[in-house]
Amino acid sequence: MIKTFNSLLVTMFGLGKIKIIPGTFGSFATIIFLYFFFHILKLSPNIILLCLVIIFIYSFMAVASHIKDKENKDPKEVIIDEFIGQSLPIYIYEISHGTQKTSDEAIIFYGICFVLFRFFDILKPFPVSYFDKNYKNSFGVIMDDVCAGLYVVLSLICFMLLSSYLN
Repeated sequence: MIKTFNSLLVTMFGLGKIKIIPGTFGSFATIIFLYFFFHILKLSPNIILLCLVIIFIYSFMAVASHIKDKENKDPKEVIIDEFIGQSLPIYIYEISHGTQKTSDEAIIFYGICFVLFRFFDILKPFPVSYFDKNYKNSFGVIMDDVCAGLYVVLSLICFMLLSSYLN
């Protein structure tokens, strides 16, 4: 029962089993999922944060269970790491500035986060590549995407600083 649940979680309920670009589908599903919770259901950011933290912590065990008997320690079907990494910049955007975000602004920002996250996840600049190459376990699977998500945040902060400096 728990092994089945872990497999469902790490594949985002089977989405990771799509044959082509499962990570991209996982990232896209994440932005839809978070848009729904922030802008349709209007859940409290604290509740969403609690859920994200629980998923983050539990994912280490779930990924470890899923890859335990596999030769490939970062199989393509494991996309919960994309969910975690993609969630970082979106969550930070949603809680930033303490202002209400319109749905149109959110859609644009979510799209930018999606493109930047996929860019950093595929390109794997240091330290993303460090975790990807040196940790062949659940820690490496998850942390390379966390780093890619943090690169998105850093990129957006640099862009905002640069644009405010130029204006």
